[in-house]
Amino acid sequence: MEIKHHALAGVVEFTPRIFEDSRGIFFESFSARIMAEAGAGGEWVQDNQSSSISGVLRGLHFQAPPYAQAKLVRVATGRVRDVIVDIRRSSSTYGQHISVELDSRRGNILYIPTGFAHGFLALEENTLFLYRCSDYYQPSAEGGLCWNDSTLNIDWGIDAPVVSDKDQVLPDFKSFETPFE
Repeated sequence: MEIKHHALAGVVEFTPRIFEDSRGIFFESFSARIMAEAGAGGEWVQDNQSSSISGVLRGLHFQAPPYAQAKLVRVATGRVRDVIVDIRRSSSTYGQHISVELDSRRGNILYIPTGFAHGFLALEENTLFLYRCSDYYQPSAEGGLCWNDSTLNIDWGIDAPVVSDKDQVLPDFKSFETPFE
């Protein structure tokens, strides 16, 4: 498995070796040992999945402490532009973001530590997105940032994505009080 550490501390991308023949493909999508050795270890307690049409943007979401979630995310079908924003106040990269294209054909997986807001844009029809979480979802701990915040200046590569009403009214970064130190 290829391992790439990103510029935001703690963020790791894994790209598996894909074995392909006339029957199809096979790859290892999860290895607790390999991921822990790369700094992406943890206890995984909940799996989620979403299906989206092309142009759907979900996020930017997080769970606040004490229910903060680290995530392992990947795409089973399709492609996404995955974006994470560092919301750890004491981090030297606070307020910075990265964008990673997750592609079912590559099988790449992104580890997102606690203290990041996360969102993605579906780039293909019928994109199936999988999330593995380190803590259970807690509605009272739900938080987020506005996807088109001018301070964050995220290039989603689309002018008019399909965004839920709930995600349209998330706070902007300037007025945001992070729950992460």
